[in-house]
Amino acid sequence: MALSVEDIRSLFEQYGRMAYSGEPVTQLEHALQSGLLAQEAGADDDLVAAAFLHDLGHLLNLQGETPTQRGIDDLHQYFALPFLRPVLSDAVLEPIRLHVDAKRCLCAIDDTYFGRLSADSVRSLELQGGIFSKEEADTFLQKPYAEDALCLRRWDDLAKEENRATPDIEHYLGVVERVMLKHAVV
Repeated sequence: MALSVEDIRSLFEQYGRMAYSGEPVTQLEHALQSGLLAQEAGADDDLVAAAFLHDLGHLLNLQGETPTQRGIDDLHQYFALPFLRPVLSDAVLEPIRLHVDAKRCLCAIDDTYFGRLSADSVRSLELQGGIFSKEEADTFLQKPYAEDALCLRRWDDLAKEENRATPDIEHYLGVVERVMLKHAVV
C-alpha cells in the first residue's frame, strides 16, 4: 500500500507529538526542522522531502519513546520505504535508507563527529552496527546518493532545537506532493 500525502499528514497528526528519542523536540518538530535545514542549505525538493520524511518509519513502526534505552533498533530507515516506493523516486528514498549508515560513516571519516552526537544517537549507533571501518566508509561513499545521505544526516543531528520556528506541516506536505507528482509523470 502506498502512502498518500493525506496518509502522511494523518501519521503526523496521530503520532507527531511523541517525543523524539529523548531529545527536547517531538517527532513532528524534528521533521519540520530537518526540512527547514535542508531548505536553508539550498537542497532541491527531492532532498527537502527526504529530510522531512527521513524518520517516518518511527511513526509506522511504533516502538514507543526512546526505544534505544530498551536495546531496540526499530530499523526506521527501512520501515517506510515499501510504503513510499510506489510514489517517490530514489532521489528521496535512498537518502532516507542511507541516513543511518551515513552516521556510521561520518563517525569513521570525521574525527569530531562522534563527540557531537546526542546520547540517544550514541546508543542507537551501537545498535545499528557501530562505526564503519575505513573500508566500509569507502564503500559507503561510492554509493549513489551517499553525499545526499551525509547532508541529511547532518541536518538530522541539528534538528533537535527546542522551540525553533519552522514553516508548518502544510509547507512540507506541499513539497512532498510536488515530488510525488513529478515522480508520477516520469
